[in-house]
Amino acid sequence: MSIKIQNVSKKFGSFTALDNVTLDVPSGTLLALLGPSGSGKTTLLRIIAGLEHGDTGSIHVEESDVTGLSARERQVGFVFQHYALFKHMSVFENIAFGMRVRHLPDAEVRARVMELLHLVRLEGLGGRYPSELSGGQRQRVALARALAVRPRLLLLDEPFGALDAKVRQELRTWLRKLHEEMHVTTVFVTHDQEEAFEVADQVVVMRQGHIEQAGSPQDVFDHPATPFVMDFLGHVNVFHGRLEAGQVHLEGFAMDTPEYQHSGSRDATAYVRPHEVDLHRSAQSDTSLPVRVVHVNPAGPVTRVRLISESFGVAINCDLSADRYSELRPRPGEDMFATPKRVRVFLPEDYVI
Repeated sequence: MSIKIQNVSKKFGSFTALDNVTLDVPSGTLLALLGPSGSGKTTLLRIIAGLEHGDTGSIHVEESDVTGLSARERQVGFVFQHYALFKHMSVFENIAFGMRVRHLPDAEVRARVMELLHLVRLEGLGGRYPSELSGGQRQRVALARALAVRPRLLLLDEPFGALDAKVRQELRTWLRKLHEEMHVTTVFVTHDQEEAFEVADQVVVMRQGHIEQAGSPQDVFDHPATPFVMDFLGHVNVFHGRLEAGQVHLEGFAMDTPEYQHSGSRDATAYVRPHEVDLHRSAQSDTSLPVRVVHVNPAGPVTRVRLISESFGVAINCDLSADRYSELRPRPGEDMFATPKRVRVFLPEDYVI
């Protein structure tokens, strides 16, 4: 089932949660709404579900206008961050609840629950109660309950936010596999970019009630549309200077930006991701910046190096691969040269706060 959101706005008192949002979700897509707290992503999810109603705009599901329909009439499955399981009911009865409310035959209910217990890898746990399950198991029960009534859409609000890192990682992989098996159009809310990029087919980055950018994870990461998207998708190094003839110029230092060949000089902000900075013990070109190593953290697959440019008074973060770190072995206090491998430039007129 496809979803079409047209010109939806929503205010809570004087606070604008959504401001004229338009978005298409193709049928069978697993889409992530990504953004910081207060960006409007949960409000948008609840409006799609029918748990909230927009002040303006419309929601269409597979060409049908569902704007005025309740959540039950829209036939959506909704999964909350904190499970919202019935503590006094067994796992079996939690999953069966929606079907019981619809007065489905017992044989059909049992067959569907057993099917879902298998699907969510909880066979043999139907007689347990939520308090007897781990957090990851409870979240899978919540997903099974949402799927029990065969929803047209599956909506998840920070589904893994209450879980520890290892369990979150396991459930991301599981959700992706589940989606590939069921192909239910799914929208989930997260503020975790790693989660969104690992699980989703499409990512929508939101900020202050607006959509900043929508696209595939690779497109959004490789081609950020605004400085906000660039900054939100991981730490970045920021340089302010003048753009002229394919270079951003700081005092005595330049970074190549071949996609901008304007002859006129103009103010610009250059963004460089830490993994797109390389270190050397000698200058590689006029784009190499003298720096001093402040701190080295070799824990994990990436070594994070903190640098300072005393010439410009700016701190620079550099991420080195394990191989590059083994080859280079930078030491705190050492003088080196940082060379940006890729620079993204945004002009003042591209972005207005």
